[in-house]
Amino acid sequence: MKKWIIFMVVALVLIAGPVTLKAEGLGLGIILGEPTGLSGKMWLGGSTAVDAAAAWSFGDNGALHLHADYLFHKDDLLEFASLYYGLGAKVKLMDDVQLGIRVPVGLVHKLEGAPIDIFLEIVPGLNLIPETNFGINGGLGARYYF
Repeated sequence: MKKWIIFMVVALVLIAGPVTLKAEGLGLGIILGEPTGLSGKMWLGGSTAVDAAAAWSFGDNGALHLHADYLFHKDDLLEFASLYYGLGAKVKLMDDVQLGIRVPVGLVHKLEGAPIDIFLEIVPGLNLIPETNFGINGGLGARYYF
């Protein structure tokens, strides 16, 4: 199922042609993956934005996952999508609260003529509290911009 969804999103992005993101406004939507939940993004101007999510993490017997990232976008590297990368923080609310840092890297495509973007990201991270360990999150999502 996951492979089919990824294939469909990549096909849609490739068919849609060149992209230029509208770097303004607030976008709200969903993210599917690890974690799965609600996603938001606020453009700060130019090529920077802040994104955040309130989602459910299925690892570690389930937990509420909250994160926020500061992102930089590069529109001129790929014809079909904008590359983004950044740095952020995460917290997982479970028996032992986990705090850590995130380093998101992804692709985002704005649908032509619609206030919607589709994104695919992979996020290496380092948990710092209660113990130090490495992990990777990732997701596929979409947002509607107001």
